Order: sequence, then C-alpha cells, then structure tokens
Amino acid sequence: MNVNTKNLVSITEANQNFSRVARMVDENGAVVILKNNTPRYLLIEFGKAERELEAADEDVMAVSKRLIAKNKKAYEVLAE
Repeated sequence: MNVNTKNLVSITEANQNFSRVARMVDENGAVVILKNNTPRYLLIEFGKAERELEAADEDVMAVSKRLIAKNKKAYEVLAE
C-alpha cells in the first residue's frame, strides 16, 4: 500500500480533531494514524472496507476448482 505523507496524522491529533481526520478520509480515501511515530492504524471509509473484504467471484471459483481437482478421488468415493 502506498502512503501519502500528507495523510499521516498523530494519534493525539486524531483524538483532538477527529472531524478534520474524517474529512481527510473523505477527500483522500484513507488516513494513517501514527502512534509513537510509527504507523499503527488505518482509517478508511466503511464502504471501502466492505469492498476489500468481499472475495471476487473469480477467486472463489478458482479455489473451488483447485480443491475439487485435488480431492477428486475422495469425492468419487463419497459419491458411491
């Protein structure tokens, strides 16, 4: 993940001025919150988080095909 240095915010600033940090997320898509000068938290829009968690249909199909091929003999025995 590429991080824009303009989107880095200290945890103190995030705590004291959360509305400003939320506006930064709206404008730039994400904000990295630093704790002790190291990246600790990532603040993103909820909708973006949901999209990131959803598996693409192609990915699910590829895994399914691989598992079916790998376990073909077991499936044949179970089918009897």
